[in-house]
Amino acid sequence: MSPATHAPKAFEHIELAMGTGFSFHGRSPLSDSDTSIILNQACAILHEADLIFSLYKPESPLSRLARGETSVAECPPVVNEIWDACEAWEKATEGWFSAFTPEHTFDPSGLVKTWAAERAAEYVLERGIIDFTLNAGGDIMIANGVTEAIDWRMGISKPVSIASDDAGILTVVDLHRTPFRAMATSGSAERGSHIWNPKAAGKEPAKEFVQVSVIARDLVTADVWATAAFAEGERAIEHLNRIDDIEALFVYADGELAATNGFINLFAK
Repeated sequence: MSPATHAPKAFEHIELAMGTGFSFHGRSPLSDSDTSIILNQACAILHEADLIFSLYKPESPLSRLARGETSVAECPPVVNEIWDACEAWEKATEGWFSAFTPEHTFDPSGLVKTWAAERAAEYVLERGIIDFTLNAGGDIMIANGVTEAIDWRMGISKPVSIASDDAGILTVVDLHRTPFRAMATSGSAERGSHIWNPKAAGKEPAKEFVQVSVIARDLVTADVWATAAFAEGERAIEHLNRIDDIEALFVYADGELAATNGFINLFAK
């Protein structure tokens, strides 16, 4: 039996998982209890992904793989799925997205968080809640059923730590009446120089930009291209101009801004 529907009621659910915060915000036609159950079950997907892919948990399959104690074939099947996805994205980005660290460790964190977030969002959508946004540690997805105008707007933060006195919003984009449903940002403000240039001899940290925000049709695409563009540096501007259904805003180390050709159409009016 399907849950009974009611007049849509606002909800917010915040979950700490994968070392960050995930926030579901929207309106549900279901009862409070049914909504809560669905959101908790969706968040279980995030925790499961963390148990498998975290390199901070010594006994996770990925940590054991990094230590050479197991093989991809012996890991849960989803590890092979993510391995294949990383290889596909490396090819799609012409090598600028790489899941292998300078120490040659398989680290798919540039994809796994948003991959898990999308799976959690799909779980919610399939159970009848279609009017919501999901903020996955600063990377944002908008469901097709969003009804409030404000939920189509996304703020891009200044490229500084949220603890900084200068923290705040750099600009705001509005995705209403566009094909775009997601934005992801890669930068050095919170985690320092953690994105490497996979084509450099020593895979040194990428430093031409301090922040890249990519807008795409889905969250994983936005996330992967944000990482890839940050790694590629200035050449990524023209590279992304050749990619369909991608727009991006770049912040140089000196504070100057650049963007893909169509980004200007997304600024909130």
